[in-house]
Amino acid sequence: MKLKITIVSILLLLFAVGSQESKELPKGFVYAKNEIPDLNVELRYFTINNFVGDTIDGYKANKLVITKETALALKKVQHDLHEQNLCLKIYDGYRPQRAVNHFMRWAKDLNDTINKQQFYPNVEKRYLFREEYIATRSGHSRGSTLDVTIIDGITNEPLDMGSPYDFFGKESWVNHDHLTEKQKANRQLLQEVMLKHNFRNYAKEWWHFTLRWEPFPKTYFDFEIE
Repeated sequence: MKLKITIVSILLLLFAVGSQESKELPKGFVYAKNEIPDLNVELRYFTINNFVGDTIDGYKANKLVITKETALALKKVQHDLHEQNLCLKIYDGYRPQRAVNHFMRWAKDLNDTINKQQFYPNVEKRYLFREEYIATRSGHSRGSTLDVTIIDGITNEPLDMGSPYDFFGKESWVNHDHLTEKQKANRQLLQEVMLKHNFRNYAKEWWHFTLRWEPFPKTYFDFEIE
């Protein structure tokens, strides 16, 4: 019986190790699910459900890559939300520079507006650079910036934040005036729990947070997510 238990234990251990993300990453980076196994990850740029309407360069898998420090702080956020039967959902983390370059090429093609009505109905595409929706550099490429929301821990449904993720417009500003009381409360909850664990927000995107004292504040990486 002892031998059988030992073999079973070994098999379970091998399965657990194999189920984790294992591809070698640059020093200082981790696969978030290795640190937070129950994290809900939906990298929108690995799909066509984004403002470009296509998969984005550098996203070869639905695997969240972030710096180790970011993962440790995010784990604390997840713990706090669990106490309220809530969880995190992550739409983006580390973003290769080649993905940012893809956005730039797309923004310059004024005829490609396939997802305009869904993501930027009130913004002319030629003004996306001027209004800072598209930039030549992104904090995401430093590995410590996240796009997040909160979901119900039972249904996995996202809380109503008043605008969709990656919506270009004032509706996505954190303190947008025309929100219901519930939407305001949901945004406030997200802001509070992230700020508590040293994530600073971006006022024009309710979903966007960067770790304070990030480990690579001036380095923009370009390795692929796979």
